[in-house]
Amino acid sequence: MGVGARWSTIRRLAGYGAATSMSLYLAVKVVWVAVGLFGYGPDDFGQADWVVLNAVTVVMSATGVALGLALAQLWGRGLRAGPVLFFSWVGAGFLVPMLPYMVASVGLGMLGVDLDGGADSGGDGGGDGSGAMPGWETVFLGLGFAGTAVGLAVALPIYLRERWPRAFLGRVGDGPAPSSVLATAGVVAAAGLGLLWSYWALGGTAGFDPGHRDHWDLNGQLLNASSGMCALAGAWSVWTLTNRRPARLRQWVPMTLAFGASGSLFAWSAWKLAMVVFSPGGFVPAEYAAVAVVEHVVSIGAGLALVTAVIRAHR
Repeated sequence: MGVGARWSTIRRLAGYGAATSMSLYLAVKVVWVAVGLFGYGPDDFGQADWVVLNAVTVVMSATGVALGLALAQLWGRGLRAGPVLFFSWVGAGFLVPMLPYMVASVGLGMLGVDLDGGADSGGDGGGDGSGAMPGWETVFLGLGFAGTAVGLAVALPIYLRERWPRAFLGRVGDGPAPSSVLATAGVVAAAGLGLLWSYWALGGTAGFDPGHRDHWDLNGQLLNASSGMCALAGAWSVWTLTNRRPARLRQWVPMTLAFGASGSLFAWSAWKLAMVVFSPGGFVPAEYAAVAVVEHVVSIGAGLALVTAVIRAHR
């Protein structure tokens, strides 16, 4: 078996693994929608909020299953580039940057560390309201997130490199530097957000609402640390691509990091902005509402600017 065939085999296995893992998450969400229609759900959620929120995640997880299959199977190479790139960008942005957080939270949990400090909900949570879940739901959700994240982290770069090899082969110093005002603005915004989230991860409280101290917990700090590292990685990667430094670095490194980081900035902040604006189940962020809105709007813009720089670098 040649090197190319070996990588294709790895891509197929990882894609099937991602699809299978996300199917577990999908099964839980379908059950939650079904029971919600009969009036069952968390006490702090209205029936409509619970059903709508989980219906949205049903659509998202079903799309994730389809994405995993597309990355694994031959017909995925024939799909139109635009939808494949968009759903890959958003899906990978949601899940892959969460891997450091998952590893840290599991490790601390095994050591007996209380991540949520006994709080009922976290300021960065998705609002699932699943604090008292049966064991099988917890396992399915955990495996769904972790398995899909690992599968996408492996399958997606191989798929992208096989389909668009010129974007990933060679070294950073080859060719002109496609710098632009938009790319510079995206780098500055992403770096600023990365520093802000890192400051919050280290225990800083500037911008937080004192009335929601129950949202200031170790779990939130870990999430901010993961987001901060991702934003800084995205800023560095696009700066590297647009300034061709450090020269001779392999092209696939900043391209892959920038693609995933920009997707994370866009996807998570789009989700959180909707949570702040619509407040399902009485959701409130740990930050002041105005700070949260500005933070997520800037993050969405930074993600779009960075991915635009990635596309221009490829062209």
